[in-house]
Amino acid sequence: MPEKTPDVVSAIEASEGCEVHAHEDGRIVVTVEDTDTRRASEIIMDMHQIPGVITVTLTYHHFEPSGADATASQAL
Repeated sequence: MPEKTPDVVSAIEASEGCEVHAHEDGRIVVTVEDTDTRRASEIIMDMHQIPGVITVTLTYHHFEPSGADATASQAL
C-alpha cells in the first residue's frame, strides 16, 4: 500500500530498535535490533500490526555475542 508509506515509516521509526534505511514504491528497508526489553523477532512480528503493512520479510539475520559472551568466545 504505497500511499501508506509515510505513516508506516513513521510507525517503524518510532519503534525502539528500528531504523529505516530506504523506501520506494511501498517497499521499506529496515534494520531491527534487539533492545534491552525485546528481541528483534518480537519487534518484527509487531510490524505486521502496523496499518498499511501487507507483509514483513526477514532478508538477512546476523548476530554476535556481546558483553561477557563476547569476551568468553574470544578466549577460545
